Amino acid sequence: MTDEYAIEVRSVTKVYQSGKGEFRALHNVSLQIKKGEFVALMGRSGSGKSTLMNILGCLDRPSSGDVLLDRENLSRLTDGQLAEVRGKKIGFIFQTFNLVPTLNALKNVVLPMIFVGVPKASREHRALELLRRMGIENWATHLPSELSGGQQQRVSIARALSNNPTIILADEPTGNLDSKTGEKVMEFLSMINKEGKTILLVTHDPLLTRYTTRTIYLKDGEVSDRP
Repeated sequence: MTDEYAIEVRSVTKVYQSGKGEFRALHNVSLQIKKGEFVALMGRSGSGKSTLMNILGCLDRPSSGDVLLDRENLSRLTDGQLAEVRGKKIGFIFQTFNLVPTLNALKNVVLPMIFVGVPKASREHRALELLRRMGIENWATHLPSELSGGQQQRVSIARALSNNPTIILADEPTGNLDSKTGEKVMEFLSMINKEGKTILLVTHDPLLTRYTTRTIYLKDGEVSDRP
């Protein structure tokens, strides 16, 4: 892997065992994503997108093959080291927002910083600054249930940026939003990308590829040159 790649996937296969036998979710997947790219990952339901995202996000391990993030081979890391990489290098944005319902917007953004040991004096200051960038600092003390879908997703983006990760994994981030609000979210992601973040966007919507630099297709667990 050269210095230009943020993500490199080498011959990755993922097999799940079940009572009915085994299911091959990924088969010999290889791909590279350069630092600073904004890449769309597309494919039908069951194509392997979520499996690949879980592996890239250090939430799962491949059955075979290697995954490198910033030249670090994840297959050589312990579970504890994977958790550290996940906390420091990766920001997650989800379709369902995944905010903690009992915490207000500010505390949701603060939470990832607690896990990686950011000093208390710095946490709230950074969280407020991120909410300000997202245009929702006035909603900092509101619970997720008191926010619109677009506001919740902006809190989710702020949370993803809280530990200044190098890579953002966005899984259908506009899936639960109306088209106008979805465009706003994509504009935020474009802004973050222009600041140097590498973004991998999982989407079913081909219209969103106008925001990205290129598209990778998955079909039946393999990289394909077409949908």
